[in-house]
Amino acid sequence: MNLLLIDQHLSSMNLEQFSTAENLPVHATAVDRPEENSWHDEVRETSAIASSPSADDLLLDAYSRAVTGAVERVNPSVVNIEVTQNVHQTAGRTRSGEERERRGGGSGFVFTPDGLILTNSHVVHDAKRMEVTFADGRRMPATAIGDDPASDLAVIRVNEPGLSAAALGDSQQLRVGQVVIAIGNPYGFQSTVTAGVVSALGRSLRSYSGRLIDDVIQTDAALNPGNSGGPLVDSAGRVVGVNTATILPAQGICFAIGINTAKFVASRLLRDGRIRRSFIGVSGQTVPIHRRIVRFYDLPKESAALVLSVEENSPAKRAGLRDGDVIVALEGRAVAGVDDLHRLLTDVRMGVSCSLTVLRRTDKLEMNIVPEEAK
Repeated sequence: MNLLLIDQHLSSMNLEQFSTAENLPVHATAVDRPEENSWHDEVRETSAIASSPSADDLLLDAYSRAVTGAVERVNPSVVNIEVTQNVHQTAGRTRSGEERERRGGGSGFVFTPDGLILTNSHVVHDAKRMEVTFADGRRMPATAIGDDPASDLAVIRVNEPGLSAAALGDSQQLRVGQVVIAIGNPYGFQSTVTAGVVSALGRSLRSYSGRLIDDVIQTDAALNPGNSGGPLVDSAGRVVGVNTATILPAQGICFAIGINTAKFVASRLLRDGRIRRSFIGVSGQTVPIHRRIVRFYDLPKESAALVLSVEENSPAKRAGLRDGDVIVALEGRAVAGVDDLHRLLTDVRMGVSCSLTVLRRTDKLEMNIVPEEAK
């Protein structure tokens, strides 16, 4: 027997394919080849890390689900509002003698199943005709219930029962940094959605009637053209504000009226068709008070409302107010300017005798005044 030929034959056989006993595959163990097993473990760990989502991916997915879920819940309630208005001007008629018309519009949202819609006053003010388009393409005429230019809110109605109403939240529970979503339906085809965070709370915004709107929400959720009147919602799909204005040169600073203010205004518009406020019949401006007078009378504010003129047959005229008087308090509440006076002259003051504190030159006077309902 040639032993050299036997050794060559054995060395040419693949021992990993066949076992010597049962002709079964042979696999190396950790004891046989520890370095190769370690390499396989590293490959498996790398594959597992690559296939598993990172913490950032999980957070982004959760954020996306929150936004899409909120939009899906609120979107059926968001509507587009098309408005036809008369143009009030001297040459406001066509050659045939008809009044010229101007078309505009914005967004709104259904807040009761029987067809009540909340929107901005500047969207529907002085509207001659209104038409509402829903997210599913339905179009129907709408009628005005009431609007309040001082808060830039309005309520309109469509005669359609069983509508999907948006859930109303609580704007007092909002926190700076909270995620909010602005939704609108500017052109009637589909909704537009932008997301951001609450930038600030308790802002004041001047309405086009001249009064200040208090407790306004500032957000960086951009408002597209035509989104005025649409809902600002939280991640749970609850409406926390009504989108109303944006500052275009300010890199996306947008404002929404808190839903708590909107609830109050809507209830008064449904009851009375308007917001009842009181007035005293003066025009004025905010002015600083001399520091010596502030210290002498221990005034809580260093500014007040200067009376520029007094209307005839007004509560102020009957109370004895004169041009140049400075109003520093009403019913014991400090008045730091015209805006404070507006805040205090609510419907509660109508027909009720109130104490008015004024400075006349260097004298401090107390007088009684009975505010009347503003027309």
